[in-house]
Amino acid sequence: MSSSTVETAAIAATRAWVTRFVIAHNLCPFAAPEVRRERVRYITVASRNTEAVLQALIEECRRLDADETVETTLLILTGAVAAFDDYLDLLDLAERLLDLEGYTGRYQLASFHPDYCFADAEPDDPANATNRSPWPMLHLLREASLSRALEDYPDPESIPERNMARLRGLGQAEVAAALAACREDAKASDS
Repeated sequence: MSSSTVETAAIAATRAWVTRFVIAHNLCPFAAPEVRRERVRYITVASRNTEAVLQALIEECRRLDADETVETTLLILTGAVAAFDDYLDLLDLAERLLDLEGYTGRYQLASFHPDYCFADAEPDDPANATNRSPWPMLHLLREASLSRALEDYPDPESIPERNMARLRGLGQAEVAAALAACREDAKASDS
């Protein structure tokens, strides 16, 4: 598969995941309006080099600074951090870099990985799927927008627990099939 084919498939799978999994299961009650308004930016970072990935993250922060029409960006990491532990190391570096560059309080990172596993969970716990995605990614959120959305949402602290309960109610097999379908949809639309 050529690199452009991988990039196209990664974006298609991520778009499918956002609509068919995140929005369909209401895992993020704030996602649907931004998707409808086309204010979500999907970009790929093909490099395996950590420095290049971090540079792309900072470039995307600058882009968000300059373009208020984009609400949030999903940086889809197609070349790096296939292993979840490596991803966590990258996430730590990314958060420290945002702080060093003065972006703390302006942008927040949400983390997603195909093998995401909460520290206190078993790998096959369906609740892990709240942070599982077709590809490793860093999700840049505007802190001010997030704060406004949370102010207007009743009981925002209950969102993570509600999501975990919802996915556990579906069961591991159904959750795994739904996530796999996002990748399959991307492959089908690419052919």
